[in-house]
Amino acid sequence: MARNELRDCFRSAIKGDSIGKKHKGLLIKKPDSKLAGKYLDKAKKNIELCEIYKNNRFDYMIPEAWYYTLYYCALAILSKFGVESRNQRCTASFLRYVKDNGLIDYDEEFINRIMVYTDKEEMSDVDERETARYGPYIESEEVSRQYNHRIEICKKAISQCEEIVFSNKEFKIPKELSL
Repeated sequence: MARNELRDCFRSAIKGDSIGKKHKGLLIKKPDSKLAGKYLDKAKKNIELCEIYKNNRFDYMIPEAWYYTLYYCALAILSKFGVESRNQRCTASFLRYVKDNGLIDYDEEFINRIMVYTDKEEMSDVDERETARYGPYIESEEVSRQYNHRIEICKKAISQCEEIVFSNKEFKIPKELSL
């Protein structure tokens, strides 16, 4: 997403917030390490949920838990910057922007997995989550096959997120994104 499109995520949120509507973008708040820590706690709880779902053969819930583990990590990082998000596309785009500009050290894979794509050919964990959630199956050989690998991805994302959230570094929204 280009810088101007990301700025639109901020404009949209300001507009919605100013007229008393729930915004659908990115809203600038005060950086909040405590809130970031709570999102990390939630990401870790999602790993526990995966094990519960697996043990009870609720395979259709596992892709959603994997996805939200990564998404809660993203929200933790945004909280550290002082950004509130109510838009998955804007969340992933903000992460990509700050990563590409050297402000965070976070694997591209984690960002790609939460990215919302509009083209049918481009797939992410969002699509997998929706297929599992709204599809007819309860158990899945594919989910079982991927389980250990995907849990490792989630744990690695949590670890990298912790390094960002618990660092003493001050994170600021890049000036070129400020309105």
